[in-house]
Amino acid sequence: MSFSKWIGAGLGWSFGGPIGAIIGLVLGSIIDSVSDSGTPLLGDWQTKQKNQPTYRRQAQPQTQPGDFEVSLLILASVVIKADGHQDQRELDYVRQQFVNMYGQERANKAFRLFKGINQQQIPVRQVCMQIQQMMDHASRLQLVHFLFGIAKADGMVTDPEVNQIHTISGYLGISSRDFESIKAMFYDSSDNAYKILEITKEATVDEIKAAYRKMAKKYHPDRVVHLGEAHQKGAVEKFRQVQEAYEKLQKERRF
Repeated sequence: MSFSKWIGAGLGWSFGGPIGAIIGLVLGSIIDSVSDSGTPLLGDWQTKQKNQPTYRRQAQPQTQPGDFEVSLLILASVVIKADGHQDQRELDYVRQQFVNMYGQERANKAFRLFKGINQQQIPVRQVCMQIQQMMDHASRLQLVHFLFGIAKADGMVTDPEVNQIHTISGYLGISSRDFESIKAMFYDSSDNAYKILEITKEATVDEIKAAYRKMAKKYHPDRVVHLGEAHQKGAVEKFRQVQEAYEKLQKERRF
């Protein structure tokens, strides 16, 4: 698949708004051959943008796999630069995650786009507002989980990275409890299991069981089935961590 077909095939609402503007700038800087139709890639992109309704006017469109992918690349760029430098391990993590999800060929195209995005100043609030308006809650939770994975790729999550992801989460409409739940999945402490299940150490056994049922439903991979099999695999990891948190409390409380 050519680069032009790859970037255009899975996009819906990302053609418009600030995300569309960012991708348009990146495509303008990428030296690419003409698309299969013989139209220059940037011109083809601009034509699609003109035919795409303004994202604020759309009535809850379903997020396409490409919409999620582009959103992820943009926010990953923001987090990687949060602590003032880009660690090669974080860049390698992004690349490897895309290889795991999409295979080598598609991952190479995604990383090519990522490098172009990474050279830009990202209007974080505007990008996140577009994502919040257009992307379902389960997919936004998956974005935050991926961002923490990037931050920890160099062995630790720094305070600037946590602060940046917290800011992004707020703009995405993610509650503080959901943010703390996902954050706890990347730390090792005695109360992490409680945080993951969004309860306190004072919770009763019945409350733990109820919390597990609620979180298992919230984080179930089927909630992102519309994003395709590749992104469901990422959701499985988050779901597994919820299960492990519950099993840990079962052993501790002996129920």
